This record gives sequence, structure tokens and C-alpha cells, in this order.
Amino acid sequence: VQHREVVTDFADQLHQEFMQPIQLQGRSISTPLSIGIAFTQPGYDHKAEDLLRDAHTAMYRAKALGKARHEVFATGMLTEVLNRLQLESDMRKGMEKSEFSLNYQPIVSLKTGRIAGFEALARWLQDQRRSISPVAFIPVAEETGLIVPLGQWIFEEACTQAQRWQTEFSDANLSMSINLSSRQFAQADLAEQLSQILQKTQVQGKHIKIEITESMVMGDMDAAIDLMLNLKTLNLHLGIDDFGTGYSSLSYLHRFPMDTLKVDRSFVSRMEESSEDYEIVRTIITLGHNLGMDVVAEGVETNSQVKLLRELGCEYGQGYFFARPLTAEAASALLRQNPKW
Repeated sequence: VQHREVVTDFADQLHQEFMQPIQLQGRSISTPLSIGIAFTQPGYDHKAEDLLRDAHTAMYRAKALGKARHEVFATGMLTEVLNRLQLESDMRKGMEKSEFSLNYQPIVSLKTGRIAGFEALARWLQDQRRSISPVAFIPVAEETGLIVPLGQWIFEEACTQAQRWQTEFSDANLSMSINLSSRQFAQADLAEQLSQILQKTQVQGKHIKIEITESMVMGDMDAAIDLMLNLKTLNLHLGIDDFGTGYSSLSYLHRFPMDTLKVDRSFVSRMEESSEDYEIVRTIITLGHNLGMDVVAEGVETNSQVKLLRELGCEYGQGYFFARPLTAEAASALLRQNPKW
């Protein structure tokens, strides 16, 4: 190959050919490709296994960037892969050493100004020294499957804390919001797993809110709806997280047995300055109410945003205006103060 364009052009042709639909058992099927390309370098003695490794690395970069594309290997990719492998290894050790913990961010009733519940958020303090951001470790956990045991631990830990708060603050009727990953949601025995944890922690399902994203239910929607209905038999509340940023189909939304819509923080943060974002927030709140759902606004940071959300009839707010994520001890202390916003 004299010119790289020869290879990349050929990759484009492969994409086009494989995206042509074929008929399979009465269904139209297309096959997106993820292609990795590695070139030899002049003056460097490449071994075949090195080139294959580099091509694999580039292919996985293509998959990570959304599939149906090709990527050409660059040396920085290998460094990134090695870093991810190290992070995966550190995660496994961290789970064995109980380095993970939960923080809890208050969710406030905009009607009463009181704390109505909390969202459980995973935190990782490596070797009691270095804090690893969830932005870094959650994608790796998803990719490697570690999110399944980690997610089970998060659910049990959050339910245990929820039961403690139900005992100490029984009059508050607090809820606990817990995020599920796509890997967890795809497990056939998910409802059974969660049922066992509810029984073990002795918390009532009505106090637990499961949050999933739009993209998690837009694949096999019939199977997703069946799973959600199974979760509802446990009296769990269901919510769509980050609504408005995924790939939802409004024609299907009414079929989902959801209790809550969460407005993504990106819209809330700009609703004072942008009339378009204000209208998006207003529309989502109206849509949620028309479908019989409560609405939670994420990323609330100013009193002006609280005022606008109250005027729009939004039920709940969550964000730094009220409180940052707190340890269980700090959250308990805040509940004893019983603040009102």
C-alpha cells in the first residue's frame, strides 16, 4: 500500500456494503462494522503480532466511539489501552479491599422545600489516598462486566442505608434513587436479584427508585417492558434518568411503566439564559405530567432556577443549590437539621 487513503477508502466501501440490509426470517438486518487499521512504519521492524495488536486496539477505539466506523492506530491508543487494563486490575483489587463507598445527594420537594429522598452515587478512594472519578471507572466497569457485581453491591448498600433512615426518620417518608447500568438491566434474573436484596435489607420496595436511561429500553422494547413490569411487582418505583439526551421514541414512552422523569442537568443549567432550553424543560415537565409521572430537575444551582421550576410545576429538584453529594453520616446530620429551601 503506497497511500493510506487506499486502505481508508476500502474501509468506507466495506461499511457501505455491510450496511445494505439483508432479509433474514422476514426481517431486514444490516450489519455495522467496527474496523481498526494499523500501518507499518518506515525503518521499523514490525512483527505480525504487533500489527494485529495495534489493529485490534484501533478497532476497539472505533467501537467505543459509536461503531459503524474505522479508526487508524496511533501510539497514544496503546497507552490508553494499557491504562484501562491497569484501571480494571485496580478496580478488582479495590472491590476486594472495600475501597468503594456511596455518597448521597439530596432530592428536594419543590412544593415543601424539604428533603424527599437521596440519590446513591458510587465513589472510589484508592488506597485511602487517591479519589478516582466515576467518569473514569464507570465506563471501564461497564466494558469489563465489573459493573454487575459493583452494581449489586451499590444496590444492597443503598437499600441498607435507606432502611436505616426509614427507622430513624420514619415521618420523612424518604426515597432512595439507585442507578442501574445497561449490563445489569440486561440480566434475565435482575428482578430476582433485587427481590433478594430487598428481603435481606428489609426495606420496602416503595421507598426505592430505580433509574435507567432512555437508551437502555430502546433496543428490545417488549423485553424491556416485561422486565420493568416484573420490577413493579416488587413495588419499586421506576424513573428515566437524563431525559431528553438519549434516543427515545415518544410513540413508545407511554408504554413504559415509569413513575418519574429526570430532566437532564444540561437543560436546567441553561434555562435562565436560553429560551430554547427553558421551553425544553417546560415541555418535559408537561409531558411527564400528562403521562402521570413526577418530574425531577437535575443540576439545580441557583435560586432563580428553583423559582422557575416551581412556576412550571416541577415536583423535585436536585443539585448543588441544595447540597453536594454527602457521606451517609453527613446526610444523616443534614436530615436532623431538617432544612427548608
